[in-house]
Amino acid sequence: MMKQDQTAGVTAPLGFQAAGIHCGIKKPGIPDLALVVSDVTGPIAGVFTKNRVAAAPVLLDRIHLRRHQGRAILVNSGNANACTGARGLAAAKTMATAVAQRLSIPVHQVFVGSTGVIGRVLPIDRIEAGLPTLIARLSRRGGPQAAQAILTTDLRPKTVVIRGTIGGRTVTIGGMAKGSGMIHPNMATMLAYLTTDAAIAPAALQSALRSAVDHSFNCITVDGDTSTNDTVLCLANGLAKNAPIRKETPHYQRFVRLLTEAAEQLALSICRDGEGVTKVVKVAVAGAATVSAAKRVASTIATSNLVKTALFGEDANWGRVMGAIGRSGVPINPEKVTVRFGGVIMVKQGIGVGLAAERKITQVFKQKEFTISVHLGQGHAHAHMWTTDLSYDYVRINASYRS
Repeated sequence: MMKQDQTAGVTAPLGFQAAGIHCGIKKPGIPDLALVVSDVTGPIAGVFTKNRVAAAPVLLDRIHLRRHQGRAILVNSGNANACTGARGLAAAKTMATAVAQRLSIPVHQVFVGSTGVIGRVLPIDRIEAGLPTLIARLSRRGGPQAAQAILTTDLRPKTVVIRGTIGGRTVTIGGMAKGSGMIHPNMATMLAYLTTDAAIAPAALQSALRSAVDHSFNCITVDGDTSTNDTVLCLANGLAKNAPIRKETPHYQRFVRLLTEAAEQLALSICRDGEGVTKVVKVAVAGAATVSAAKRVASTIATSNLVKTALFGEDANWGRVMGAIGRSGVPINPEKVTVRFGGVIMVKQGIGVGLAAERKITQVFKQKEFTISVHLGQGHAHAHMWTTDLSYDYVRINASYRS
């Protein structure tokens, strides 16, 4: 049975400490620098943005990930260190080197992250000056402070704790994430950091993280934009002392389920905290000929601005959903399509069921969370995405993001 605790975040697993401080990147008093450190070195896995304009921290982390070892993660907010050229890469390297020297660990065991405005030079001197205080404040209770320090336009911090039993030992997964706008698969303007005390082989950890990301962070969309800095890292230290988890074993499958649950909770937290969001809706597509077809239909519905604005207006406009299905590029037979809003059938065999159903659906659309279910009548494949409504506030927030 999975146990959940939303308080400790990345420091919930055994052997992890964290801290968050203000170092001077953001306005006075607002935390902008976070550090997570494991007591011992362990395997680390990572998944990064597919945006070809990748930020300096992503470029550096990809290099460090080749060693598959990690010990510390340093993250700043308020500045993305993206589109900053050689100077930006040098700053990312300085971040890692400064932490490595102060913790007396190899530099390749330090991973870095940045989030904020693109194109501005990172004030690396302020980060270096803040490190002694940051390291001095490392604590088993520092998870919430670290989670606060990585935020940008987020309204609230996002943390998760999942516990389960593997091989007779209690294994804990903790995590923190940031993300509110520029949210879309592969991945989004989001950072997510997961920690675990599980003992696991590096290859198994990388495979498990990729699977968890595909079923969570790659299933959410707020506005269809992806970022230059998207990063998900998972650091393990083995202090749970379970038998080392290896791929294609029952223990591995159990770990994947736990990691996916943690990632899904963080992903949904990002959706719920999306810029201007008032609703989070799951788009579940079933009855597809292939999984890729199901994903394509789900994505087309989830990213449709007409669907998203209808969600905000609480308008049960099923025609917009049918229109999205039809333009998804997936061959369908409209006469086999069924659409449900919150379990209420709105379209049967490709035809709307009438005004009585639309009146019934009014209460569904007033809910903050519900499901749009589509059955294509073609096969047994299925997929899902989580989407949000598109509101006036989204435009307001992004029209003045840099001011």
